[in-house]
Amino acid sequence: MTSRPTPHYPGTQAVSRALSVLKAFTDLQPTLSLAEVSRAVRLNKTTTYRLLSALEKEGLLMRNERAEAYHLGPEAIALGWRAIRANNLYSASHSELEALAHNLRETASLEVLRADVVLILDEVHGDHLLGNLQSIGTSWPAHTTSTGKVLLAHLPDDEREAFLKSPLPRLTPQTITSAAAFRRELARVREQGYATAVEELEAGLVAIGAPIRNGAGRVVAAVSLGGPTHRLTSDRLPEIAAQVKKTGERISQRLGYKS
Repeated sequence: MTSRPTPHYPGTQAVSRALSVLKAFTDLQPTLSLAEVSRAVRLNKTTTYRLLSALEKEGLLMRNERAEAYHLGPEAIALGWRAIRANNLYSASHSELEALAHNLRETASLEVLRADVVLILDEVHGDHLLGNLQSIGTSWPAHTTSTGKVLLAHLPDDEREAFLKSPLPRLTPQTITSAAAFRRELARVREQGYATAVEELEAGLVAIGAPIRNGAGRVVAAVSLGGPTHRLTSDRLPEIAAQVKKTGERISQRLGYKS
């Protein structure tokens, strides 16, 4: 039986191209010139300029005329916030993040896995000035974070092994870069029910993460608490891990999970 070709509707190519332009702007490259966008989306400069102009007109992009470069505009920010507020994970978890951050006085965050990175969907800061390093929408290499370890540990075996076939870049001297060592680390995470990342993402930063499950029991997100090593000391980690795990369990219950 032959498969039917995907139907083509008028305007879909333009929409696809416009979306590819918006996706070209990342944490590492928040500002791009016309030439850089053109290369990223593999379109000629004339077509790219038309797309940039249309997106700028709608407020999805803004242009710095002095630097002759573009960055995401206020409408893109507004759309992002609407998407976050409409997400069940956000509504189920926000008050729990507030309680965790208030009780432990550090930054609590909600994160999900996207390919080989974790994306911060929500966060609540504690009352310390130091340690508030994350921000909503930021992404980090999954293997360097407590939440990434939690999410990778609960992937299906084939997906986890596919992830481990790619190099694990070293961000600090403590980053785990060996696939065998990381495989052992993920086994430990599954066994103890939480993960730690001690100076693996950034020197002086420690985080503890725990899973969040949906009604079907699948791990769909992770909650974490992070702060500097001089406050989140090794002797405090078991106590903190217990509170982070409880937070994850309460959020899971709100999503319909029954243990």
